[in-house]
Amino acid sequence: MKVVIVEDEQLAADALAAIVKRLRPHTEVLSKIGSVEEAVQWFTLHQAPDLIFCDIHLSDGNSFEIFRQVAISCPVIFTTAYNQYAIEAFKVNSIDYLLKPIKAEDVALALKKYENQQRPLPPDVSHLQHFLQSQQLQQQVKSTFLVKQGQAIKTIPVEEVSYFWAEEGVVFLVTKQNKRFIVNYTLDQLEEQIDSAIFFRANRQLIVHINAVQEVRPYFKGRLSVLLHPSTEKEVIISSSKAPGFKDWLDL
Repeated sequence: MKVVIVEDEQLAADALAAIVKRLRPHTEVLSKIGSVEEAVQWFTLHQAPDLIFCDIHLSDGNSFEIFRQVAISCPVIFTTAYNQYAIEAFKVNSIDYLLKPIKAEDVALALKKYENQQRPLPPDVSHLQHFLQSQQLQQQVKSTFLVKQGQAIKTIPVEEVSYFWAEEGVVFLVTKQNKRFIVNYTLDQLEEQIDSAIFFRANRQLIVHINAVQEVRPYFKGRLSVLLHPSTEKEVIISSSKAPGFKDWLDL
């Protein structure tokens, strides 16, 4: 069996590969892919594997972007941090879903499900995306954020946030007044708690509020250069794979 693992956390990808190899020693892991952009390129240039393990949230966006850009004919087992009820809702499908942190017994059951199917089908991505988006909408989004100010803790209302910036393992909340505060969340955690109508995950370092976007310019190879207020020290670039979604988000 030939397998591709799409997972942006290297340790998680290595752990999953080890589990699969232990359960099915003859498995060949063709590639471990960490981003939408890299996945699109790989699946465009290579023959489809027998099976794909695919995380839903990747470093540069949602993995559903892969399936919109490339026709993939093999079955996919998704990995996700969504609640177990969402996963159970899809157990009737031909594709399985593994809840993180992934356990060997869950992988074993997913592999058996895959092997017992005579003609496993690729995922209905549009249906999956609609369901998972509806699950997100049902979750209560944050209206305020706890931040550190010296030895004290204060709250910042969402209306005051311009963007969240990750740097050297620390995530900062930057306000409209260009004040920076440390928050005790990763960008991945924040992405699950904010309103996707007003916030966008621009890249692995940045989540931006729609009102902070001042100007968007075409950039090299289909990418976009974004000017924010307050301005950032580093240039903000939207990848070619995320650019269509970013434009749609701005046009809501």
